[in-house]
Amino acid sequence: MRVFYSDHYTIDLPDGHRFPMRKYRMLRHTLTELGIIDETQLFAPELASRDDVLLAHTQRYVDGVISGTLDRLEQRRIGFPWSPGLVDRSLATVGGCLASARAALKDGLSGNLAGGTHHALRDAGEGFCVFNDIAIATLRLMHDGRVRRVAIVDLDVHQGNGNSDILGGRDDVYILSVHGAKNYPFRKVPSTVDVDLPDGTSDAAFLAVVERELDPIVSFCPDIVFYQCGVDPLESDALGRLSLTFEGLARRDRLVLETFRRRGIPVMLALGGGYAQPIEDTIKAQCNLYRIAMDVFHRFPGVSRSSQLTRLPPTTGSITYPR
Repeated sequence: MRVFYSDHYTIDLPDGHRFPMRKYRMLRHTLTELGIIDETQLFAPELASRDDVLLAHTQRYVDGVISGTLDRLEQRRIGFPWSPGLVDRSLATVGGCLASARAALKDGLSGNLAGGTHHALRDAGEGFCVFNDIAIATLRLMHDGRVRRVAIVDLDVHQGNGNSDILGGRDDVYILSVHGAKNYPFRKVPSTVDVDLPDGTSDAAFLAVVERELDPIVSFCPDIVFYQCGVDPLESDALGRLSLTFEGLARRDRLVLETFRRRGIPVMLALGGGYAQPIEDTIKAQCNLYRIAMDVFHRFPGVSRSSQLTRLPPTTGSITYPR
């Protein structure tokens, strides 16, 4: 199982900034220190190209990010101050998703130690999300003829408004979002299926919803699943408002991964949110995810679809390129 990580994922932020940027480096080191993965499994992705990003975002927005010419309100909406490092971080995150998705098609399961930037819209970023890595990877794989159907299983505590803004309404993309009803974003963009959970939802209720909603996705027969596996439903998460335990999150992850792995459906892991206090709770939950992923990867051989997917003709006429 290949896992993608870049030093670009961590950048300096002003003192007192609420985003826990150091979690990416902490996770990378903790995974190897605990022996959950070893150094031979880690790969550094290339930066995504401008052409990749333009598959999902408008030229005005992409060039504004790259050149640092977005206006003050647009930059404030993203939540990060502009810097060349932010541009590299954003392109590396997308590059990690692209590389991980291609690896998943070949190996059955792969992960990116960042990403899940599901609040980035066609023409704007928000909620600490600059470019939408899953939407870009979806459109790139379709454009290249690698896949015909894609599913997004988004179990982050926040609704994936950007995924639905870019990919919603397509009959070849199935988007499930299970999230807090009263949490950010406050203007939600409809997914294929949205499940709004009340504050304080606990393990049993959350898991019942996930189990119910996975069956229609299996019936959809996706060629790949992007699993946005944010750990912010954890009860100690500062931005979560749900009450899942470490055990509940672990059961969630095993349920998702075994459901698709048993059926030979490739899965790409996108890290998603995690804002626990203390930050060590976020790292623990994410390490549990990768411990389960490694176990599922080895216990269920899966079925590689890469040989048949590479023979698909490139998609024509079904992708809209926003400008």
